Amino acid sequence: MTNRTQTGIERKRIGGAIVAIVTPFKDGKLDREAFNTLIQWHIDSGTHCIVPCGTTGESATLSHEEHMEVIEITVKTVDGRIPVIAGTGSNSTAESIMLTKHAKDAGADAALVITPYYNKPTQEGLYRHFMAVADECRFPMILYNVPGRTGVNMLPETVARCAENEYIVGIKEATGSLKQVADVINSCPKDFVVLSGDDFTAFPTLAIGGRGVVSVASNVMPKEMADMINAFEAGDLAEARRLHFKLFPLFKAMFYETNPVPAKTALAMMKKIPSGEVRLPLAPMSDGNRERLRRVLQDLNLI
Repeated sequence: MTNRTQTGIERKRIGGAIVAIVTPFKDGKLDREAFNTLIQWHIDSGTHCIVPCGTTGESATLSHEEHMEVIEITVKTVDGRIPVIAGTGSNSTAESIMLTKHAKDAGADAALVITPYYNKPTQEGLYRHFMAVADECRFPMILYNVPGRTGVNMLPETVARCAENEYIVGIKEATGSLKQVADVINSCPKDFVVLSGDDFTAFPTLAIGGRGVVSVASNVMPKEMADMINAFEAGDLAEARRLHFKLFPLFKAMFYETNPVPAKTALAMMKKIPSGEVRLPLAPMSDGNRERLRRVLQDLNLI
């Protein structure tokens, strides 16, 4: 196993309630003012880390120039107060390397790199892809396994192989399987950061040794998500469990339609962003689901 001390600081800082932040648009373009305001709200609310340009940030429809600007704005606005984990993954290894190098140069703390989607690599292909990014960029990297989006499941034994690289510091596990999360935790070094990729499994993932969650719901209720993690880490399991079930209706509402449509719609209803606009091929939320979402937000006293 390679020397892992160089990335020790980054490993210790990564965890908690990590928001996969939405990218606000206005008339088809990045709404910089709204984005700055949103980032500041998260910091004020106690969010532990921010992920710009993740799936929730509609990274697939951002141009390279927009992608880079979103990361740069995040780093500048955060100004070192909490870690920035930049989404830099692609189904092209060369593109992943290019975006990860940019995130490193921009001052992000780590990169979140998704398993290549659509081309469905083998486990060996996944391993070689992540090794190439890590070795070329030499920058703390968190793997992102979300088979429902990519069509390929990165198996625990492959994660363990990758974890031998000092720059691969953790994984966002979004299979929804606690068995797979447990297998990853058991297979990897003790300092390897395992994060839930689903709000539903955040609390149980913490209970079996995970370090936090990359959260969609944190877009809407950042303080409560952070409070849940803080309560767990303080040993107050009853309070953490209470907050988990308080948030549960929101967890469900965030997937009434494809993420991030409900999150952006909710933020617009709450007047946290001027517009819930999404980019094609995503479409605005249907009237029926908007009403269902509105009722959940009302029940939670958010509107």
